[in-house]
Amino acid sequence: MTLFAEHGAANVSMEQIAANAGVGKATLYRRFPDRAAIAEALLDEHERALQDKLISGAPPLGPGAAPAKRLAAFYSVMVDLLEQHGHLVLGAEVGHSRFDVGAYQFWRAHVLTLLRDAHVDRPDVMVDQLLAPVAPDVHRYQRETLEHTPAEVKGALTDLAHRVLG
Repeated sequence: MTLFAEHGAANVSMEQIAANAGVGKATLYRRFPDRAAIAEALLDEHERALQDKLISGAPPLGPGAAPAKRLAAFYSVMVDLLEQHGHLVLGAEVGHSRFDVGAYQFWRAHVLTLLRDAHVDRPDVMVDQLLAPVAPDVHRYQRETLEHTPAEVKGALTDLAHRVLG
């Protein structure tokens, strides 16, 4: 959605979205209770494609690679997702609701499996720590405020994956 990209999800009203889509506010609200639901729906196709690659794609993103390599590959595609659709991710994952989004639960299950496969201590605690660096607000801060390049972010996350998972 161009409105999210141009203005940021937090700065777009449901009235603006309805007008841009050429529908009434009531019609929009019947389908989507808030901006986060709209952003989540727009992201769904991209997230499903990534989930398919994690489940049955080629290594290292898909099965068959060592846990550290799979986590590094996951981080890389997450950075790409945030680069391409960060405005939508920021709209869908707002505050604590981030943890309720279906995609987050899928990413959490994936990383938890990698932690268990690598026999990391306290995987149920570590999993959210390893997902924190790809939170949309963290990524935005690193890119816009600190001016790190995507390659720098990916390199740091690859180092993290290998240090934690060995």
